[in-house]
Amino acid sequence: MAGLDSNTPIPTEIKLHQTSRAMELSFADGTSFRLSYEFLRVYSPSAEVRGHGPGQETLQVGKREVSIAEVEQVGHYAIRPKFSDGHESGIYSWDYLYELGVQHDELWQRYLARLAAAGASRDPDPNAPASAPAHACGHHH
Repeated sequence: MAGLDSNTPIPTEIKLHQTSRAMELSFADGTSFRLSYEFLRVYSPSAEVRGHGPGQETLQVGKREVSIAEVEQVGHYAIRPKFSDGHESGIYSWDYLYELGVQHDELWQRYLARLAAAGASRDPDPNAPASAPAHACGHHH
């Protein structure tokens, strides 16, 4: 894993906004970004998402509702968010988070284009039992 680029600003604050499902990052250079949990999840740096080489990325679908349960600090250079869908192998270095913030609009458009090309949706699959919201299926007469 790439180490820290000495020019990368270090986050001075990381806040989780559970209601809006966004992570707010403030960096030492005065920059701040607000990245949605969904965006962070679909751009996870983990091998599971990224694959092991260019073109091997696994398209993440149905992540609109994903949330981050907690964030664990990794050394002095990264965080490891624990997502509500069980994904927790992504280690987000400060450089990577900064890069995601800077390139957010372009990366988000690229993701939406890939979803569209695959005929996939950001919404969870209603037929997937694992991520289906729990609700009572009793019939009322």
